[in-house]
Parts: sequence; C-alpha cells; structure tokens
Amino acid sequence: MKLFLSLTVVLFLKASSSFSQIMPLTLEPDGGNKKAGISEQIGIVKIAVEYSRPGVKGREGKIWNTPVAHYGFADQGHGTSYAAPWRAGANENTTMFFSHAVKIEGKDLPAGKYGFFIALGDQESTLIFSKINNSWGSFYYDSTQDALRVRVKNEQLDKSVEWLKYEFSDETTNSAVIAMSWEKRRIPFKVEADVQQLQIASFKSELRTTRPFYDFMSAANYCVRNNIELEQALAWMDRAIYFRIMGVKNFQTLGTKASVLMKMNKMEEARKVMDEAIPYGTVQDVHFYARTLLNQKQVEEAVKVFKMNYDKFPNVYTTNVGLGRAYSATGDYKKALQYMKAALPLAPDEGNKTSVTAMIKKLEEGKDVNQ
Repeated sequence: MKLFLSLTVVLFLKASSSFSQIMPLTLEPDGGNKKAGISEQIGIVKIAVEYSRPGVKGREGKIWNTPVAHYGFADQGHGTSYAAPWRAGANENTTMFFSHAVKIEGKDLPAGKYGFFIALGDQESTLIFSKINNSWGSFYYDSTQDALRVRVKNEQLDKSVEWLKYEFSDETTNSAVIAMSWEKRRIPFKVEADVQQLQIASFKSELRTTRPFYDFMSAANYCVRNNIELEQALAWMDRAIYFRIMGVKNFQTLGTKASVLMKMNKMEEARKVMDEAIPYGTVQDVHFYARTLLNQKQVEEAVKVFKMNYDKFPNVYTTNVGLGRAYSATGDYKKALQYMKAALPLAPDEGNKTSVTAMIKKLEEGKDVNQ
C-alpha cells in the first residue's frame, strides 16, 4: 500500500511538472459571484471599474453591518490586516482606473489604478482609494498605502438590487457620478476632471513632434470652440502652415488661422489671412465662407467674396446662388432674382432645385432670402 501511495505521489509530481506550462482551466468566478466592469470617459479621462458582483441571495436585511458587509474596520480573521474595510464587492480587489488626474468629491486623486474599499457606516461611509490594487479582498489592506479617503452619504433604495453593481450617472461635460448599489443601499460619489486643461496639456505633449497639419488644426479649432489658449492656437497654426516639415498652406489651414484671429478680435488680420486663403479654395469653400460673413452681418465683405467666386466660376449653380444671396442682403431683390433664376436650370438635383425655387418666390414677394 505504501509503495502504491509513493508511486502515486511521484506520478502526480511528474505530471504537475510536465504540464506546468499549460494554461489553467477556465472556471467561473468563486462563490457564484459575477465578474463585471464598466468604463466611461470624461473628456479625455478614461475611467474603468472592475469588480465582482455578490448576490443578495435571500439575505435582505442581513447584508449591512454583518460579516457580509461589516461596518468600519474589522479583523476578518485572515490575511495581514487586523483593521480592514469592506472590499466593496467580492473576491479580489475592486479596482478603479483613472487615466488622468481627477477630483473625487472635490479632493485631488492622481492618475492611476487603485484598489477600492469602503468603510461602511449607517448614514455615511468612507471611500478608500488604495495604491495597492492586486490583493484578495481587503484581507491585506494597508492604511499606509491609502491615496485618498473621502466621506459620502449613503442613500436608501426603494427596490432591492440583487446583484451588486457600479454605474455612471449624472454625466456632464466635466463630471460624472459613480455609484455602488446593492440590496437597498446606494453609495454615490462625484468624479470631476479639468477637461479643458487636460486636453490642452495633451495637445502640447503630442504636438512636440512631427505631426500632420490637420492635427494642429484640430487643436486650434478646440481652442476656438472653447475660447481658451488662443495665442497657443495661433502658434500651432503658424506651424501647420509654414513649418518646413509637414507645413501646408491651403484654404483649410489659412481659414483656421483666420478663425483664431477672429476669436481674438483681430478682425483686420483675419480678413487679410482669408484674402490669402480664397485663391486656394474650392467653389464650395469660398461660398460657405461668404455665407459665414453674411451670418456675421459683414455684408459688404460677403458681397465681395461672392463676386470673386462668381468671377472665377461664372456658370455654376453655387456661384449664381451666392450672388443671389449677396444682392438680396443689400436689398437689391431685382438683381438677386436675376442670379437665382440663372441658378435654377443649373441645379444639380431636386433638393437644390426646390431650394432655389423657394428663394425665387421669396424675392418675388420682396423678402430677403437670408432671413
């Protein structure tokens, strides 16, 4: 018998050695808990929560302030921690990843991946973001590794949540709420990011090397839309246009530079740049620039641009409509009608034909087609 047992042990050890390089079996999570994850972005900030989902499993009223989810800090009888918070999930660490620095309930948290714990209370709880994110549960929790603690209020739910879950809600441009819900309790906290400054910092970092002109345009347009860092945007556009490597002078790059100058209220400089851009533009480019001028009530300048486009492309639907709009804006409906009627047989499709027909009708009624 002893010989048989010895032989069995030897064979098992040999087998273990032989198959030590083989991937382990794929098994469901321990204890019937579901593994889950959620992610979302606030601006360029990527946020990801990974966790395991315990179920209530008939324990309504027996979850909170019990060994299932103990209050405060407790000795769980295992691991190195004698004062451990709740693991905020099941199995291994619940983790939260932030690609950039954020604020949690108004307090700063650097970028990183954190182990997430909750020191539960009846009305309020303390959220703990730990620098250690690869432990089993909270059995090895070490308070000296805390990156941040914040207190939040618990919320009561009317309907029981069977499987613990994390979710995003109340999203804005620069914030979101992350909430843990289980049984009849919800514990939410607010995450905020300085979206614009993080985006600008990212642009500055990524544009330090050789990049195509359209990347500089994207960055400059972001600055214009948000009315920030306009001097930097102007420098980026000068590089996009004039830099010896990858610089391109065309309607788009010059037009973007002009839009930055307009935002800076340097209208005369912007006009000169657009005068330089127009020869590079297509019929449509120039037409829509002229329409932009009309929308900005720069009628005299718009008329000039519409005429330049027409002189270059006289027998085109777009330029005839453009001059029709130009003269309509000046109140010369008779001359506007002349160009609109010339545009009608040049219409490329039924949609455009319908559009110009409607404008002809307005002009015949003595109405401005731009209103």
